[in-house]
Amino acid sequence: TYTEPTVFFEFAFDTAKIAHEKNIQNVFVTNGYMTPEALHMISPYLDAANVDLKGYSEDFYKKFCGASLAPVKNNLKLMKSLGIFVEITTLLIPGLNDSESELEKLALFIAESLGVDTPWHISRFHPTYKLTDRGVTPLKSLITAYEIGVRSGLKYVYTGNAAGEKTENTFCPKCAKLLIERWSVYLRDNRLKDAACPDCGTIIEGRGL
Repeated sequence: TYTEPTVFFEFAFDTAKIAHEKNIQNVFVTNGYMTPEALHMISPYLDAANVDLKGYSEDFYKKFCGASLAPVKNNLKLMKSLGIFVEITTLLIPGLNDSESELEKLALFIAESLGVDTPWHISRFHPTYKLTDRGVTPLKSLITAYEIGVRSGLKYVYTGNAAGEKTENTFCPKCAKLLIERWSVYLRDNRLKDAACPDCGTIIEGRGL
């Protein structure tokens, strides 16, 4: 659904550098599969990255992604250490990467290695292309994953591709008041004041808030 920016890295680097000169922030939407050298090179111009952590088993990554999990985990930790704001997205595919034990390990990795302020987006799968043998992710599975994230201590857990659920919204991690209301990809309301909760003053981590 997105174009991997590292495929045209040189162009992305040049564009990001020019954007920063114009006070424009840059975001990568990426699979996280790149060299550490590339990350170090672009980090001065990369403000945030939404990284697909597609599952939490080597078997899944090898069979369905043709890659390895370890480099993605290492790059996520490197991004964090370089000061890049990181968000995680996981597409929940029925029967492939949606077991509670795997999701618990994934959520724990985010909390312990990236920090509890790291947003985790759990997206609903819709059958297409080479995975038409599976149905749409049940809403119950999305909510289970959401609850696992919350139990793991993550402050900002979201469900995606399931419009109308309250789990699309941002709530204050301290007083639980609704801060950002969404419907699908649309913003309905943003109550933040100077990137903080207007009710208790808690700073909400992010970019461009």
